[in-house]
Amino acid sequence: MAGMGDIKKGLCINFNDDIYKVIEFLHVKPGKGPAFVRTKLKSLTSGKVVDNTFSAGSKIEDVKIITRKYQYLYDDDHGFHFMNNDDFSQIYIDKNLIENSQFMKAGEEVMIILKEEDETPLSAELPASVIMEVIEAEPGVKGNTATNALKNAIIETGAKVLVPLFIEVGEKIKINTDDGSYIERVKD
Repeated sequence: MAGMGDIKKGLCINFNDDIYKVIEFLHVKPGKGPAFVRTKLKSLTSGKVVDNTFSAGSKIEDVKIITRKYQYLYDDDHGFHFMNNDDFSQIYIDKNLIENSQFMKAGEEVMIILKEEDETPLSAELPASVIMEVIEAEPGVKGNTATNALKNAIIETGAKVLVPLFIEVGEKIKINTDDGSYIERVKD
């Protein structure tokens, strides 16, 4: 059992007969009344996001998890297929259980979260940033670089990203996988 003080981003809990992962939290201590924690929880079975407030003294049943590195192989109509690099076993994860999956490319390693008791895959976590090649971008207009102007670009996985005007087709860029924002241009 976990207490209110143990709530943090990434914690997996049993809540309403389902397994949820804490994706956002805020400890609140008002001037009057007891403290509480506002949370945003994501179901690891359905992908549904719910808001919940835990009051002071609440006990939360946490779920024991393990994480392992897997290599992303491919996706089909139903979900994503991964391979364990140690024993070459393969697992499948439903599409709605992986956030920002548009930034995964074949061969990339991701961390898979598994339920400890039966090793059921719960979700996959992408690295904090990925390096992708720009395959399509609007041409930049010379003289338009005085401001932080951005343009649309399409990367090798087909995802759209906003990039600075100087980025051209064929260049590699680093992208934040949490929000899909451009970080920097990468030199080979």
